[in-house]
Amino acid sequence: MKIETGQKAPDFVLYDSEKNKVGLSDFKGKNVLLLFFPQAFTGTCTKELCSVRDHIEDYNNVNAQVLGISVDSIFTLAKYKEEQKLNFPLLSDFNKEVSEDYGSLYENFVFDMKGVSKRSAFVVDSEGVVRYAQVLENAADIPDFKAIDAVLATLK
Repeated sequence: MKIETGQKAPDFVLYDSEKNKVGLSDFKGKNVLLLFFPQAFTGTCTKELCSVRDHIEDYNNVNAQVLGISVDSIFTLAKYKEEQKLNFPLLSDFNKEVSEDYGSLYENFVFDMKGVSKRSAFVVDSEGVVRYAQVLENAADIPDFKAIDAVLATLK
């Protein structure tokens, strides 16, 4: 399914790296930046998520909660979050349902892996409406954070 700007964001509940259930609806009243990423401990994912970590105050200043989502297990994500000192929740979509709902799932990925999250970014406003959507086909590409920041600035 392709997610378009202006539509209601599909709600979900996933476990985070601390084994807590986290739902999109938990953040009603806040803007949310959903960042789907292929796999923990890979170069591009680490570069992207560490950049977000280093600029987390910018997201806090625009009332935005960042959520990282991948098909990695909660245990892998916990180790990754600890090693990279990430300061936002990482959610496990191990069953691949949320990635699929957001049109962010590779059917085939490298090394014959099936069902890996595509690198994607979605801004969901405080009412649950998608205000920005970018799904990247090339896992080596990084979302357009200037465009994301511009959208978030309008939602303050």
